[in-house]
Amino acid sequence: MDSAERVVIPPQGPSYTQRTAGSFTTGRILRPSTKVLPEHARGHNRALVLQTLYSAAGQSRADVARSTGLTRVTISDLVTELMAEGLVVEKGQREGARPGKPATILDIDRGAFQIIGIDLSEYEIFRGAVLDLDGTILSRAEVPLDGSIGPDALGKVIALADHLISQATAPILGIGIGSPGIVDLSGVVLTAPNLGWGRSVGEPGVELQSIMADRFGLAVVVANDANAAVLAEHSFGHAEGDMMLIKVSHGVGAGLLLGGSPLFGSRFAAGEIGHVVVGTDGGDLCSCGKHGCLETWLATPRLDEKLDRAASDDDRVAVLRQAGERLGIALAPIVGALNLVEIVLTGPPRLLAGELAEATLDTIRRRTMAEFHSDLVLRMTTLGDDIVLRGASVMVISAQLGVS
Repeated sequence: MDSAERVVIPPQGPSYTQRTAGSFTTGRILRPSTKVLPEHARGHNRALVLQTLYSAAGQSRADVARSTGLTRVTISDLVTELMAEGLVVEKGQREGARPGKPATILDIDRGAFQIIGIDLSEYEIFRGAVLDLDGTILSRAEVPLDGSIGPDALGKVIALADHLISQATAPILGIGIGSPGIVDLSGVVLTAPNLGWGRSVGEPGVELQSIMADRFGLAVVVANDANAAVLAEHSFGHAEGDMMLIKVSHGVGAGLLLGGSPLFGSRFAAGEIGHVVVGTDGGDLCSCGKHGCLETWLATPRLDEKLDRAASDDDRVAVLRQAGERLGIALAPIVGALNLVEIVLTGPPRLLAGELAEATLDTIRRRTMAEFHSDLVLRMTTLGDDIVLRGASVMVISAQLGVS
């Protein structure tokens, strides 16, 4: 559907519980690619078969065996199991002039399940969608925030999810939610100042994942919005190798993917670059109390305000290039330390594309060793405003099926 449905919010939002962060665990490789030891084999090899079929259509059982290195007997057993669960279907015989009996083509049943994706990162609205296993958006809905914070904001998340669930036309695999702020690996929002959640307002973190799972009886995955976005770029945006995604809206955050695994950090704050001070020349006062944080140069409201004050086109270009330079100052040490090959920007193209992106790349190249970083790619995402919604679907597919 072209326009999002508006959701009617009940007058009383539900109560919620809170707790401190859980224990830390590291991220896993998103895409299984090799067989493993017998004691770990069944679940891993099942995911390996699903990943092989998910990423390349038109394969037979023999093709999957060759791709995975598993025996044909193992493949036959796993495919039979997956077909019984409705995850894999036969698509008929392969056409062609090959000798012998034509092979039967397999595929993931792309319509077997649907996913609820929710994006809490926008300033004025919560957005949600029903998606299929390919990340295609089937229907949309949104709810105005109207300044809601704390329990009221949580009530709107629940109402939005409830509405989207009612729109699903197939069994629901799970709910994925991209939230602003710092989110631990058990789906607790440790702090999200704009929503009045967590430590920034003197409260423990909000157990969003368990609240939603208890409410709806479905698998739920909650992550930082930029971390969700980087997964969408990984699965649907043709990103290659180690990469960093910069998400610019009312704040600035980043998601990192290294060696096929998302990077969260020991306290779940990897990628929180918006409150890094860039430069030693001061700058505007930030909401965190410091002067000259990256958000004061780059966040959408700040940039729009500066552009509105610009007296000429040359002044507008100078504002954008200055913002791009500050972003480059923040990113150069990261590029140097991690030897990244790609940086993806997501946010308003009218601000980020062109002068700002060029200034960012120029600054990074001036501040790093050219022989190691001259091939760095910096580009806009191709996924547009739906990047967090589609990343939320990736989180669910990865958690439930082991593929991305």
